[in-house]
Amino acid sequence: MRGAAHGYPIVLDDLSVEYPARGPSPAHVALHGLSFSVAPGEVLGLLGSAGSGKSTLARLLAGVALDARASEGRPLITGGDATVLGQSLRGIPKRKLPEYQFHVGYLPQDAASTLPADRTVAEIIGEPILERDHRYNARALATRVATMLDGVRLPLGKLEMYPYELSGGQRQRVALARALVLGPSVLIADEPTAGIDLTVRDVVAQLIGELQREHTFSAVIISHDLPVLRSTAKRVAVLDRGRLVAIGTIDEVLDDPQHPYVKALAGALDAGHAVIDDLDLGPSV
Repeated sequence: MRGAAHGYPIVLDDLSVEYPARGPSPAHVALHGLSFSVAPGEVLGLLGSAGSGKSTLARLLAGVALDARASEGRPLITGGDATVLGQSLRGIPKRKLPEYQFHVGYLPQDAASTLPADRTVAEIIGEPILERDHRYNARALATRVATMLDGVRLPLGKLEMYPYELSGGQRQRVALARALVLGPSVLIADEPTAGIDLTVRDVVAQLIGELQREHTFSAVIISHDLPVLRSTAKRVAVLDRGRLVAIGTIDEVLDDPQHPYVKALAGALDAGHAVIDDLDLGPSV
């Protein structure tokens, strides 16, 4: 699992993804022929319009979409491939998913608001370890959980608290600790600063950067928050209607925009908007 195709932890090669028809809903293509790579230790930012396929890509790379039931509308790879840590995702057997997800941390878009209300912070952070080995040594588990909580800059007194006793920013940090507790080689973070107070966004972004440098994982971070991406990502990729329309540093992408959506992004930034969450240029798939 630690090996990677061509030396890159994430390689998309002409990747196309489709949601099959379900009942009255017709099939639709969510991603069209994406090709790009993420280098070892690189953080790639992902920007895109609503319905551009960002979250589909995140769930696919995290292995969550591959584990979904057909009734949940599981997306299918219909063209090309995605290779993560040397594992092709096209036709990956279900039995390999737990091992795959051990190496790929996932921070979903609604992570802070969906922490289990009946579990303490310690139980939430430690859950991925116990899911893998329910007989894991209790003392070692407590040490690992406390280390992770300290890593996301929360006091150890929060360990016995429940999510409702925490602020939104604190819950997000707990979710981040949970995503990283297994020491993944890759982190997929979908809108890690969405829905939290503006003053806390910089803290969360800074934490991701610090943790990435300490643990040297590669990451894909989806965000509409350009300052967050500027502070965490070496490069950004821009999706529109499921297609890759730009890739490069933020300055490279925005200084010479060619695509209408990228021009809209650049214009919004010039107008003083740091958070881009409503730039839709017509219907998207």
